[in-house]
Amino acid sequence: MDNITHSLTGWALAETGLKRRTRKGLAACVLAANMPDIDVFFGWAPWAPLAMHRGFTHGLVGGVLVMPPLLAGLLWLLDRWQVKRGATFASGLEMRPWWLLTLCYLGALTHPLLDLQNTYAVQLLSPTSTRWFHTDGLFIVSPWLLAMLGGGIFLAWRKTKAGAAFPGKAAIAGLAGVVLFIGANIGISQMAGAALRKAPPHAHPDRVFASPGPLAFWQREVVWRENGALGYGRYDPLADPGVLRKVQAPEPDNMARPEVRRAIEASAELRDFLDWSQMPFARISREGCIETVTVGDGRYARGGFADGFRVEVDLPVSEGRCSGR
Repeated sequence: MDNITHSLTGWALAETGLKRRTRKGLAACVLAANMPDIDVFFGWAPWAPLAMHRGFTHGLVGGVLVMPPLLAGLLWLLDRWQVKRGATFASGLEMRPWWLLTLCYLGALTHPLLDLQNTYAVQLLSPTSTRWFHTDGLFIVSPWLLAMLGGGIFLAWRKTKAGAAFPGKAAIAGLAGVVLFIGANIGISQMAGAALRKAPPHAHPDRVFASPGPLAFWQREVVWRENGALGYGRYDPLADPGVLRKVQAPEPDNMARPEVRRAIEASAELRDFLDWSQMPFARISREGCIETVTVGDGRYARGGFADGFRVEVDLPVSEGRCSGR
């Protein structure tokens, strides 16, 4: 998910009343909700689980267990430094380290749970496993979530200004709406997968992704892999909950072709791409004495190539196969 959504989730969590448990409670919730994305600065790291976006820092070990105490420690040190400099705090709250740690854990937990909802997926078991997990419950930027979270925070702020006894009810309602919205969308994606198997094309896929739309959240772009081929279709439960529409005949992914194997051996960039890609497919073209292998990811291109989600590798053709010689 985008970092605005992560930030609003942490903020809404704080507005339920948790931010009053300790000084720097709001900072703990918001920063912890974004903390796993620190991996974007470590793409150079020699340790693959850390270099992989949505790998170690998004997993149950790195993101949920290891990193929250580090953030809590930094916030506590910042607070000690401010106190020594004679700072005063408008909140009037005490620093309660155990509550600070608890809020860091709660905020951090929201991050992989949200990222789990879209087709980019998360390596929840990193570093012990590179398996990707996804539920296909949300588009990567959901205006519906932004509205629910932002509305809950705004109403909680207004009630606080008005002196309400328990202003956090609005934030709780916003978070409850988010949970219900996600649950309903996971159900729709499960229905799309069932339609793929039970109605034409009666597929038996080894992998399925059903991506929700940003506004029409009930619709799905479905891509599946079966016997080394990728198929595409669209699902709309309001039109017909039992079938896929606009089904595109499966096309070979070509990943087993010798040209693709050569490209993988020759290109570290392509190997890194395939570590991330979950629905890779290849197209091979030739011009003169050069073969170009282009590899994309079927989640983000309906049979074509999306910018930012493809890698091209040029391979020299052997002299005996080179045209014009």
